[in-house]
Amino acid sequence: MQDKLIQAIKHVVSTRPDQPIKAISDILLQSCLARPADELKLLSWNVAAINNNPFEYWLTHPNKDYATLMEDVERFMSNPAERDIPVKEVFTPAMYECLDKLMTAEGWEGADTCAKIWAELSERPIVSGFLKDKGLGDKRLMSMPDRVTNTIDVVGSVPNAFRPSAISSFEGDMATIDKWWPLWHDFMFSQKLEIPGKKGAAAMSKRVCELLVPIPRSKYPALTEEEEAVSMRLQTLCLAIFDAILVHMLATLSEDGQWVVLKSEILEALTRAKEPKQIAILGGTYASTDVICLQEVRTSTMRSALPKMMGTYEVVTPSTPSKVDQNSVLLLSKARFESASVTDLTAQAMAAVPPNGPSISPGDLLVVSAVDKVSGRKVVLASFHGDTDGLATAPALAAVHAVAASQAPAPLLFGLDANTYAKAKPGKQAAVADFIADCKSKGYHSNFGDEPLEACLTTSNARTFLQPQLQKSCKASDKKAQGDFNPKDHLLYSADAFELVSAGKDNTGKMEYIEDMVVPTLDWPSDHGLIYASLRYKPPALDVA
Repeated sequence: MQDKLIQAIKHVVSTRPDQPIKAISDILLQSCLARPADELKLLSWNVAAINNNPFEYWLTHPNKDYATLMEDVERFMSNPAERDIPVKEVFTPAMYECLDKLMTAEGWEGADTCAKIWAELSERPIVSGFLKDKGLGDKRLMSMPDRVTNTIDVVGSVPNAFRPSAISSFEGDMATIDKWWPLWHDFMFSQKLEIPGKKGAAAMSKRVCELLVPIPRSKYPALTEEEEAVSMRLQTLCLAIFDAILVHMLATLSEDGQWVVLKSEILEALTRAKEPKQIAILGGTYASTDVICLQEVRTSTMRSALPKMMGTYEVVTPSTPSKVDQNSVLLLSKARFESASVTDLTAQAMAAVPPNGPSISPGDLLVVSAVDKVSGRKVVLASFHGDTDGLATAPALAAVHAVAASQAPAPLLFGLDANTYAKAKPGKQAAVADFIADCKSKGYHSNFGDEPLEACLTTSNARTFLQPQLQKSCKASDKKAQGDFNPKDHLLYSADAFELVSAGKDNTGKMEYIEDMVVPTLDWPSDHGLIYASLRYKPPALDVA
């Protein structure tokens, strides 16, 4: 025993000259008295949920009317039969005449050309000839104006304005075409919105139609020269027809207007109550967690809600926030970490990203170091959100590994949405097996240990038929086969510094994970599961030389 004490003292004095007495005390307690160190608890969670469209993804919803409606939509889209009526019976000639006058008043050219195109579109069947027409999709005649008008940031107490549409967060009474159309053209052409200025510029008063931009043929060559010349009119017309068809379809399938009620319930649970629910989970079930790694956090959330509602944590955010409003954030327990010791290493990490490969967007990667009060050791901590296909994950890991090496002997704790896939498309997506092999080669272990792949899934979502990209839709019976069920989220730790005590994943808020349940649910406001782990410091290797 005496020899071990001497060896331990020699080791810590050589590696921790800044705090030799405390270090010796820690080693004596941990190594010689065989008393385990306090566990370090950590979690990682991509908190993003539904996008602007509350119907885009299948939900686990307690109301049976929801499943009935979404399955009816699926059948309507898959086999409309006699319901595949001409466009002009939904978006009527009178509605086109109204729209034409509004567009002409804006000074948009090409009235005659647009009228000819309308004459052809008006005869098409609403599903097989319009919604499922690949050419319209390739020309971006619905998706482009939808992107601009679906959700608009405005100045004031109400943070957003929404286009009256089944696939936006608009909640006015649009249960029928007759109720919807006045709301739609008023929003597009009459209402003035206070739009925030860019880069500190003053706000601008704009009507929504003034936010639209021409669609260039150089970027979308499916457009003809004639269509490019009238793209302002054409995209507005196609968006109006698209929205009208969706309202018509839902009104047909839900004669009592139940779809409007269901939409309101979803928006309440997953939009307005999303942030409070997420913080309640973090501050309730996981209140004793020492390190919280979050991804896709809204700028407003990280600047106001998190510091206010998570007061026992040091909230560390990117110095350069994401341009698309999705940020990686670290929450460090003030009881566990010395706040004054937190040092931002993100710039160093970004500089270490391998050149000539996938780039990492500002806000997606956050790397810091901090001193753990319990162990007295400096630790490197990181949070990362990968691109959709996970191709930037390997470069991010390489960069974080380089930073961690520069801070040695500080160990690494890294929570990330790696966007890794169980059955990756070669060369197009990141394979989880390659990712795990890369981690092990760099000396990191995962919270999943050696569990089989099917136990490591952290996403379980599938797209419905009520969204513009029908090629991505999944039938109710094919959610698991065609949906996004993948091992995307990981907690990494330095294997030579920590041992895994316990770990798990959660998509209920109760430290439980239901494998085949699609998310979000009305109680789980994210399309990712949360992963958590408890680690214990290993005693330092003793130098017996």
